[in-house]
Amino acid sequence: QVQLVESGGRLLQTGGSLRLSCAGSGRTFSDYHIAWFRQAPGKERDFVAAISWSGGSSYYTDSVRGRFTISRDNAETRVYLQMNNLKPEDTAVYYCAAKDSVHGSYYNLANYDYWGQGTQVTVSS
Repeated sequence: QVQLVESGGRLLQTGGSLRLSCAGSGRTFSDYHIAWFRQAPGKERDFVAAISWSGGSSYYTDSVRGRFTISRDNAETRVYLQMNNLKPEDTAVYYCAAKDSVHGSYYNLANYDYWGQGTQVTVSS
């Protein structure tokens, strides 16, 4: 199995930029496809972005495409989420998650086996 720890969340103003980091440990990190999800207060946990084990494929929800970029460094066992032009509606707890199978949609949280504890991102207007 793999353990995941997110970091980088903080309070910032509309239009700002932030980079979240997801550090992996345990089983070989490059075996896993990694995603970011987010959960705002009182709402469901939603897909944000995902990246394949090799980094060759990436996926985004429509609301962040063009503003957010997911990347990974398997040597450093980290996945990053670069977030630009942040908006108040991006406020949420951001979680990284891992799945070890290519089967199952990247967009569905039920397909992910391992989760981090989350990091809070708050964007003020």
